[in-house]
Amino acid sequence: MEKQLLIAGFGGQGVLLIGQMIAKAAMHEGREVSWMPSYGPEMRGGEANCAVVVSDEPIGSPLVSEPPVLVAMNKPSLVKFMPRMPAGGTLLYNSSLIEGVPLREDITVIAVPCNKIAEKLGNDRVANMVMLGAVQKATGVCTVEAMRDTLVDWLGAKKASLIEINEAAMVEGAALA
Repeated sequence: MEKQLLIAGFGGQGVLLIGQMIAKAAMHEGREVSWMPSYGPEMRGGEANCAVVVSDEPIGSPLVSEPPVLVAMNKPSLVKFMPRMPAGGTLLYNSSLIEGVPLREDITVIAVPCNKIAEKLGNDRVANMVMLGAVQKATGVCTVEAMRDTLVDWLGAKKASLIEINEAAMVEGAALA
């Protein structure tokens, strides 16, 4: 098994964290992983993306130039990376922020209203966790249990009060996939 994902959006949307969480959850399950971030010099608002490869065998290259799974959190990322996807790929996009882009018919498309769900949950900062739940469900890149354990480890004891809302966001995202 090998899964390649490209996760892209604006800096500040948590796209690098989505990739880190996937990589750490897969490591928790004993898989080989690579996580390769790319971002501009801006702290927020600049382009950010990361390539994640999860495999049962050693990974030959961390590059994901033709992403079979694309996660687009904003319109510029969707426009930039969707043409690179192979036929039969899976696109998950943030439908709260992306409208008016013609989508390909030769790929599976999953619209995830990340920001809308995060607002409904009462914390707009969990939009990335909504997408993370959708990605986990749509791709099966790791188990729900591994993702939850990774979330608990990431938040730690100091931020344990945030586990519940982040889990709720992931559950909402998974339900859409």
